[in-house]
Amino acid sequence: MIEHNLDTTHSILYVRPKTSLEQDDFLQIAKTVDPYIEESGILSGLIIEAPEFAGWNNFGAVVAHFRFVREHHKHIKRVGLVTDSAMGDIAAHLAAHFVSAKIKHFAGNDLETAKKWVLDRS
Repeated sequence: MIEHNLDTTHSILYVRPKTSLEQDDFLQIAKTVDPYIEESGILSGLIIEAPEFAGWNNFGAVVAHFRFVREHHKHIKRVGLVTDSAMGDIAAHLAAHFVSAKIKHFAGNDLETAKKWVLDRS
């Protein structure tokens, strides 16, 4: 399960995985973000708050996750990964090879720093 909310004032999508990821999670996020992207053209950023990564519920969830990334990565300028998990740097480094957004790892208590970085226009 993923909690998410869209801050339309700052054009930031916040996602917080709570349990292993499910196929429906990505459908729900798309229902929230797609109309906004259609209207505005782009998100300033995506901030993922993940103390730990619990994996995917099943193969369908993996496919839905990769499909979501494929369909949305060109519409997101920056991705801030906020986690103390050792996977944070690895995930940021690997994802940078597959998405057009700039990606940066932040410590678990650096949500505000991640938000400032996402909003930085330089």
